[in-house]
Amino acid sequence: MSKTAMAIIAVVLVLALFAFSSYNSLVNLEEAVDSRWSQVENQLQRRSDLIPNLVATVKGYAAHEEAVFAQVNEARAKLAGAQSVRDAAQADAQLSGALSRLLAVVENYPNLKADANFRQLQDELAGTENRIAVARMDYNNAVQRYNAAIRRFPTVIFARLLGFTPREYFQAEPGAREAPQVNFGAPAQK
Repeated sequence: MSKTAMAIIAVVLVLALFAFSSYNSLVNLEEAVDSRWSQVENQLQRRSDLIPNLVATVKGYAAHEEAVFAQVNEARAKLAGAQSVRDAAQADAQLSGALSRLLAVVENYPNLKADANFRQLQDELAGTENRIAVARMDYNNAVQRYNAAIRRFPTVIFARLLGFTPREYFQAEPGAREAPQVNFGAPAQK
């Protein structure tokens, strides 16, 4: 075998090893993104599971606040039916606003605020909100690592050829920095 043939074989082997290594690395990063997203979904589900108990407890004291209860249930249903990261972010923002309005209702009922069951549910909800924030951050960090990897040269060549596409960040909705407006005299604005 000539030196030229050996050199060509060596170059092909190096390229093949790089391609296999790049592919495996991208698969690992993509799986990390999927894993982090499932953790976001787990925490969103945990919060969603707590909400009916919280609503039922508040209803016992504030039965005439039906509009707030309907908003919470509608937002919860939208979150459960979210099909994408963007849908989940929008539904999550809507649910957070509805929960804020629900907790504002609680302020009018001192006996409810003193109820041990309500306090426990409120504490669990607060803990879950913290877990959601951490899960979102972990997901976005995994997306950042994955998106950066598929854009780096020369991996970008293999990523495009093998169908690796950028993933979407979990982003707050516009206006999420503003506190929700609570108005007990009129229906809530959407």
